[in-house]
Amino acid sequence: MEDKKKKITVIIISVLIVLILLLALTYAYFSTQLSGKDQIVKVEELELVLDETSEGISLDNVVGISDSKGMSLDGSTFELINNGSNAVDYTIYLDDNTIGDTDVRIDDKYLKYNLNKNGLDSGATLLTKIGSNPNRVLDSGTIEGKGTNKYKLNLWITDEVDGNYSGQVFSGKLRVEVSQKRQTTSETLLGSIPAENLYDDGIDTFITGTDPNNYIWYSGKLWRAVSVNNETKTVKLVTQWNISAIPYDDNSSAFEESHMQQWLNDTTVDGFLGNLRNPETFIKMDSKWNASMMSDSTKPPSEEEGGTIVEDAVGLLNIYEYTMSGASDGYLNNNLFWWTLSPYSSSYMWIIHQANGNPFAQSSGSAYGIRPSINLKPEIKIVAGNGTEENPYRLMGDNDSSLEGVKLSSRYSGEYIKFGTGENNLYRIVSHETDDLTKIVSAEPLKENGTFKALAFGDSINYSSDNIVGSFLNEEYLNTEGYLTTEQVNMIKDDTIWYLGTVMYGRSYNLAKYIDTNMSSLTSNTTTAKVGLLRLGELMSGQFNRNINNINYFTITPYNTQNIRYVENTSNAPNTAINMEYGIKPSFNLKPNVIITSGDGTKNNPFILSVE
Repeated sequence: MEDKKKKITVIIISVLIVLILLLALTYAYFSTQLSGKDQIVKVEELELVLDETSEGISLDNVVGISDSKGMSLDGSTFELINNGSNAVDYTIYLDDNTIGDTDVRIDDKYLKYNLNKNGLDSGATLLTKIGSNPNRVLDSGTIEGKGTNKYKLNLWITDEVDGNYSGQVFSGKLRVEVSQKRQTTSETLLGSIPAENLYDDGIDTFITGTDPNNYIWYSGKLWRAVSVNNETKTVKLVTQWNISAIPYDDNSSAFEESHMQQWLNDTTVDGFLGNLRNPETFIKMDSKWNASMMSDSTKPPSEEEGGTIVEDAVGLLNIYEYTMSGASDGYLNNNLFWWTLSPYSSSYMWIIHQANGNPFAQSSGSAYGIRPSINLKPEIKIVAGNGTEENPYRLMGDNDSSLEGVKLSSRYSGEYIKFGTGENNLYRIVSHETDDLTKIVSAEPLKENGTFKALAFGDSINYSSDNIVGSFLNEEYLNTEGYLTTEQVNMIKDDTIWYLGTVMYGRSYNLAKYIDTNMSSLTSNTTTAKVGLLRLGELMSGQFNRNINNINYFTITPYNTQNIRYVENTSNAPNTAINMEYGIKPSFNLKPNVIITSGDGTKNNPFILSVE
């Protein structure tokens, strides 16, 4: 293609890193739970040395190339050397360097990299996968006293992304942040949770109790640490709240090849895994999930005992894990309906009941809430927080310290945004379904004078800017100061395509957007509007935080020719007639020029936005 022949002027990894680093390496700040205050800690001699024989990366008049060619480039070599006697933790960032006044910086989406560390390749990876400037994390970990890490960094323009980058420039510099050696996630949890709130079943140590300090914030979501594997020291997490709601499968309770497994491990923008931050760094991608059929909540058979074990990156908690953590009396009971991993029969699953927190059997074709579960790698470390809901633990590599000026389109699903006015002033990132745009949704259904606003869907099953809900969202909602400011309205893209595929009982979430479950083609049933609703199965389309003092709300997805899917305040997603009056959670795309001016994306400190 012609665009693939467009050229880039120069790509340089700056050789000025040593002078920059000497300032950063003298001191490091860290948070300690003992005093609750920041302290300055002297770091023993640590050096980042660029190989004098390396000329860095300098490409002139080049075109996009394949991964194999990019991996074979000479690259830039450098070493991280700990001249002290004590081990220290470190994070290496790739930051933007200054470019000329007349130069135009190439977008990260056109660039791929490979980092070889001590002989092991990271693999060809889009630069956008490791964060955005100044939070691109190349590597993090612990370096022992007198230790040395040897690196080679390749950076190239990918031939997989089309675009106009003729004459544009990339210039980067390496930056290292270091601190005294920190504890791993498992060490922190097992060392801080009281002994009476720990239960060892011989394989895993479970965290128990009504509200232990086991909250973790990762990739825009609040998680609970459930257990630590005694041998591997991996830490199993589950989201605190339901993220979405879909049918588990079409009358089958097998996890493998189910709609649920696909949604959880879908690496596209439409699924869960594809919207997590750098999952290969944080998550054990070959985790084993015990999906054995169970008649009760006793310990399921192991792999050696003939249990049903499925290997994948993301799963769900099984009924035994829920029980070991305290069941209805424990912290995992969030008073919402949600799927477990355990089949009750060939077509029924154990789910958790919202009213009493007890497991009960439900057909796999129904749509209930999803609480994804992952296993953190054993080397992942805690860098901040104390494990409470107000101050959850933060993970090394996910605790960005400076986001001023960063494009919102580089951030992660679930992060909070201060948007809107008055009582409707909190939104969340859904995804980046369209390049450079950020789809967001109101964190709760809209309120009016303290009461949730309710409307009928309309006189047609297909959403449009002319039906009842669509007309309200694209007229009154956009033009009333009680909902949005003029500046905020101007941040919203005018024409978003909304997919109106039908998802009937037991069918795949993919049918809300595609003509088939293979996602071969997009559905032709669409509408275009500035403001719409989330479809069934999208991230952030489940209930959050509570079912009391809440309201059912519409999705944009038809169930059949007469009924529309909606999300109940208990987090299941059945269907209803279009003349029923339910709540509204507006969704829309923000433009590429929207940037962050402050905040860290948590609920207590949401992003504040502006236009660059």
